[in-house]
Amino acid sequence: KAVPIYHDLARPTVQEVGTVLARTVHAALAPLRGLVWGVEQIEEYLYSTLAEKLKRVPNERIQTPEPTIAGPALEALRFAGKEPTLREMYANLLATAMDRERAERAHPAFVDIIRQLAPDEAKILRWIVATKDRERPVISVYSRDKEGVGQRGVLRHFSLLGVEAGCQHPHLTSNYLENLCRLALMEIPEGKSYVDKSVYEPLENHPGVLAVKKQIETDSHVPRIVQEVIDVTTFGAQFLNACVIDPS
Repeated sequence: KAVPIYHDLARPTVQEVGTVLARTVHAALAPLRGLVWGVEQIEEYLYSTLAEKLKRVPNERIQTPEPTIAGPALEALRFAGKEPTLREMYANLLATAMDRERAERAHPAFVDIIRQLAPDEAKILRWIVATKDRERPVISVYSRDKEGVGQRGVLRHFSLLGVEAGCQHPHLTSNYLENLCRLALMEIPEGKSYVDKSVYEPLENHPGVLAVKKQIETDSHVPRIVQEVIDVTTFGAQFLNACVIDPS
């Protein structure tokens, strides 16, 4: 007999919790209404932005962009308009597609690639363009047993690129690099490293790397560091030219 009484007493509390949760979810989703751009906002942004980016292009070179690029780009801007680094990439791509002499650099796949980028990854790409002549060292740390029979990766593709680029979440730089490689914009070739080994010292002496090495040694294993480099692919160079470098 006590069970129904307890159930009735608990019901208002359960309902109240459900109501509070619903309000919290509603409050969390409400800002999305203002984040989705309408046609008017997109036009207002593009008219002024593209005019600035194409100001050095003669009028006779300006053309209507290919629908396979412009259509998806305009649709994507509805959801990326509030993110400066990404909307800038879409604008650069459209400006490239509108310049008769540069339009061939604008690949239709670039819209989907931008769509799959995190804002931090866009910052990394901008930083690579801004520092094109600098080295981009990377290291991976492996744990080997003392017999040297087997090893496993403990820290993959560690880099300070995220810190240098001003990423909001620099601790995710390894993930960002793997995604950029997945998108064929970059590659980390196996067995390739810089001749000047001093460029790896800031990475190998980083507190995070030293902590990983210490943990490996604590587990009675031997740490092994593999020095690597980040290369921009040919396809990636085309993407940087079309979407990252400001045409103006």
